[in-house]
Amino acid sequence: MNAFPSKSLSHNRKSAIQNPKWLGFSIFALVLVVVVAAAWAQQPAKIPRIGHLNTATFSAIAERIEAFRQGLRELGYVERKNIVVEWRYAEGKLDRLPALAAELVRLKVDVIVTTGPTTTRPAKEATSMIPIVMTQDTDPVGNGFVASLGRPGGNITGLSSLAPELSGKRLELLKEIGPRLSRVAILWSSTTPGSAEVLREMERAAGELGVKLQSLDIVGANAIETAFLAANKERADAVLVMSSGVLNAQRKQLAELAVKGRLPAIYFRSEFVEDGGLMSYGASFTDMDRRAATYVDKILKGAKPADLPVEQPTKFELIINLKAAKQIGLTIPPNVLTRADKVIR
Repeated sequence: MNAFPSKSLSHNRKSAIQNPKWLGFSIFALVLVVVVAAAWAQQPAKIPRIGHLNTATFSAIAERIEAFRQGLRELGYVERKNIVVEWRYAEGKLDRLPALAAELVRLKVDVIVTTGPTTTRPAKEATSMIPIVMTQDTDPVGNGFVASLGRPGGNITGLSSLAPELSGKRLELLKEIGPRLSRVAILWSSTTPGSAEVLREMERAAGELGVKLQSLDIVGANAIETAFLAANKERADAVLVMSSGVLNAQRKQLAELAVKGRLPAIYFRSEFVEDGGLMSYGASFTDMDRRAATYVDKILKGAKPADLPVEQPTKFELIINLKAAKQIGLTIPPNVLTRADKVIR
């Protein structure tokens, strides 16, 4: 047994220092550690990737897209700098939505943003893990997307557009601008989740107003002209257009056919009026798209969709187009005009 271990160790250390090969290896190992550590420290942070799923073309929802981008900018996100957005457009072909949703899942995006119930449904079917943010939904609970507005409980949250509640108000507005109105043609799409609930609410309101409804289901753009022919044949006094990706993509055609049939028409979004329609009333979609960015931000920072309450709209807009009114020979009552948030002259 060595009685002087410290001396032995000292001797070994001295020998190692005097050995050029050992010294070279030690220096190399130290440099390697430093280089690897520096490279690791300089690794760029992972850039979040957002999937944005749409039913229409870019041009059809350009204003909503810009509102969402604005919301991201307000929160410090700049596209292609510290966030990437994968935009996917079905261009009115709803059968493409499942494949587009599946593509976003394969890309392993951090969040999927949907523009309405028609896009939320395929996104929900494509993933139960990736968070989904609805920019608007007609009836999130009724559509089965969330357990409740206060506690969504799954991987979906976002904003509600209060479609059933607002549908009766649209009928009231039609009655105000046409007191003799007795029959209204309802253009809707059975492919849009939540439409049945909106129709039930509208039937209730119609009964109170003494108005009969003519239900016209639009499942494709080629059915729109046929629907207007049916409305004229049944002598409809006005047209009410419900929320639908198909109908939204054909705004100008709807406005032109309403003018051609001299039918007052009310829509669910202001863009219809800006494209030649008579009147719209509802929650501000652009405001909801901007607000959706706050949900994306919270989720990227670690919040769970299940714990983020679904937000209801606080901003509502009545838009009236006096040019369209003149084209169909209609005079908008002053008491309705004074309530308008915007009048196109």
